[in-house]
Amino acid sequence: MSKNDSKYISKAVIRRLPRYFRYLRDLLSNDIMRISSKELSERMNVTASQIRQDLNCFGGFGQQGYGYNVKSLYSEISKILGVDKGYKAVIIGVGNLGKALINTPMFEKRGVKLSGLFDVDCDLIGKSFGQLTVMNTDDMETFCRENDISIAILTLPKTEVYDTAIRLASAGVKGFWNFSNAELSLPDYPDVIIENVHLGDSLMALCYEIANA
Repeated sequence: MSKNDSKYISKAVIRRLPRYFRYLRDLLSNDIMRISSKELSERMNVTASQIRQDLNCFGGFGQQGYGYNVKSLYSEISKILGVDKGYKAVIIGVGNLGKALINTPMFEKRGVKLSGLFDVDCDLIGKSFGQLTVMNTDDMETFCRENDISIAILTLPKTEVYDTAIRLASAGVKGFWNFSNAELSLPDYPDVIIENVHLGDSLMALCYEIANA
């Protein structure tokens, strides 16, 4: 699917794709190779109609009277999500959150290779976490250019986010996963994709649901 094609698919549909990815992966791990939209809807707690509509945006993939081939559908959704692209990522800011992200298997499971760690703290620079050693942020542009880095994960103070992102965008980084609580925007780089993550918003939404249950 081309970038231009993706403009015709709503963000709501795209946001649901990772959930399909997770459920299909779990089905495969349990040796379930075929499933109907009704059965999948019961597992995911969404309507079968919604599942069919979502998947029809990308070609459908199901067969009437058969349902979905789980392995094939998982492979197709993986391709749509770019799991097969082999994107490389760096973490900027190796504080508590950065360290927690380093230790999660999330990246490997989603086809993203964590390739570099950067910080300004002299006590962290040179320390190793797993197979990666923390480098000075002075070197991050050169590293990103030389290693074809596509994604930067920002876990640094929000006062430093904009300038850091500008430096990285100028070095060819195309995507930012921003945990800084700053609403990052780079209007001078219209092709750069930014995902601003606000953990506090999710917590407050949970509190609201509890209060109004």
